[in-house]
Amino acid sequence: MTLAETSFVSTESSASFIEGKSPRQLAWARFRSDRFAMFAVGIIVLYALVAALAPLICSVLGISPYELDGKALNDFGLPKGSFGGISAEHWLGVEPGTGRDILARLIYGARISMLVGFLATVVTTSLGIVIGVISGYKRGKVDAVIGRITDLTLAFPSLLLIIALTRPITQRLESMGIPEGNPARIAYIILVLGLFGWVYVARIVRGQTLSLREREFVEAARASGASTRRIVFKELMPNLWAPVIVTVTLALPGYVATESTLSFLGLGMLPPTASWGAMLGDSVRYYRADPTYLFIPGIALIVLVLAFNIVGDAVRDALDPKADRQSL
Repeated sequence: MTLAETSFVSTESSASFIEGKSPRQLAWARFRSDRFAMFAVGIIVLYALVAALAPLICSVLGISPYELDGKALNDFGLPKGSFGGISAEHWLGVEPGTGRDILARLIYGARISMLVGFLATVVTTSLGIVIGVISGYKRGKVDAVIGRITDLTLAFPSLLLIIALTRPITQRLESMGIPEGNPARIAYIILVLGLFGWVYVARIVRGQTLSLREREFVEAARASGASTRRIVFKELMPNLWAPVIVTVTLALPGYVATESTLSFLGLGMLPPTASWGAMLGDSVRYYRADPTYLFIPGIALIVLVLAFNIVGDAVRDALDPKADRQSL
């Protein structure tokens, strides 16, 4: 074998080991290399599993979020012992005044907070994508009308309206067949969060759609006679997932915090249903006598929101086409 043939075989064998990576594989490799992001994902998964398996976990631990334990309280209604009554029977102590187990209520409260946050994010993202794509693709009068609606929505003081409309809209939802009490309140919170939250997603999607509709592959599809539906779902939507995923990862913790804020203000879940915001609201009355009761749900909420924010930043960096990929 000549030197030229040896060189050709060596080059061919080396080329056989070169494997191209798709943008999705590159993004996943960059995300996976971020240790903080993977740790944050683990925290989110842990929270989700705890929320989903709350009845089973509490049953195994022998605790209940509704059981009153008067023996754990002193004559003044405060937990016996130090650090809010933390003991072998109550790992995180008990609530002042009721004696309910804080760990059990924290676990059950995660179900409400994460459920509302997830459903509100789904509603907001769905509305934002649909309205943003229509506005950016149609342009003209349609875009102008949607733009004015967007400006009008942003002009409303959302938090004040949410507070003011809680009772009338909740009653309207109950009259429409939604069960009274917490189911109607959950539906109301998801409804108003979606009503005021779609604007931000729609603006991002509209800007991306305006840019994509002028690209060569969209022009080629339009010239070949492709229908609007095919262009939107086959050409535009696959290229919109990157900004949408980043928006979702940053919006979800905001909605979890908003639900807690509303519960803190007394507009969320009705007692004795557990909610992190309701626990924070109750703890304010005892923050001097029992500061542990304030810190435990507060820390749980901060850790969850921080984990989502870390994941959102990592996803944004991983999907950045200008990011350095030399390490890959």
